[in-house]
Amino acid sequence: MIQQQPDTNNTPVFEQLGAIINELRQKIDARFELHPDPGTKDLHEYSNADGTVKGSLKNFSGPEIDWLVHSWLRNSQRNFSAMRLTTWLKPHIRVPHLAFEFGTMQNLFFYIDYIPRTDLLTDLEYLDRYYEPVNQTYLTLQDNPNLSLFTSKGVYLRLFRSPINPCYTCAVTEDNLQLIRTVANEMVDRWLIWVDEAEPVPEDTRDSLAERDLFLRRTSAERDPGNQMAVRMFGEELTNKLIRGLWGGDRTNS
Repeated sequence: MIQQQPDTNNTPVFEQLGAIINELRQKIDARFELHPDPGTKDLHEYSNADGTVKGSLKNFSGPEIDWLVHSWLRNSQRNFSAMRLTTWLKPHIRVPHLAFEFGTMQNLFFYIDYIPRTDLLTDLEYLDRYYEPVNQTYLTLQDNPNLSLFTSKGVYLRLFRSPINPCYTCAVTEDNLQLIRTVANEMVDRWLIWVDEAEPVPEDTRDSLAERDLFLRRTSAERDPGNQMAVRMFGEELTNKLIRGLWGGDRTNS
């Protein structure tokens, strides 16, 4: 898809999406104590061989946050960019993790999700508590004629996503950018309330929850179909470092 993009300047749209990510990040920073992880310091600025594709990946952790990823990637010569803000909680509570991914191809792309920390098919209390309240938002977006459903080619990533995740492409318009901003802020505001109201997880089940979280984080990063595209852009060595940055393979903070 990147190779098929026209040579256009996507700077204004890239900056608007980045501003939305920064709004969300500011809300998270205001609630949590976070510290940068030195293990991925060399990924704060990176690029391909000819400098046409540049990016940044930064990781943070803290007393309540196990792993936060704030990253962006951009091809300056083609209409392509991607950015993400994912927040993985520690196992002291069972609130879903929080994920945002925005980008530009020919159109806008956005994915927003609450990553489940249990089996939603059997844990009906968890389903009703965290996903039923968002179902109407999901259905409303599904009926929006300006949005086109985006379907990942990776079967694991389709399974990984929750049943209420908005994952769409749409035309680059002010209305659609405002829609993304509104939905994203609603999702983070709701999530922050859940965090404040959450009951603590019993000590004897925290290790198993942490193991499950890490498995999901690592597997979703390693099985992303986009990794093949990253290898073509950056080579295998840098791509593998970026993948480890997404799940914490080189982390130094515990």
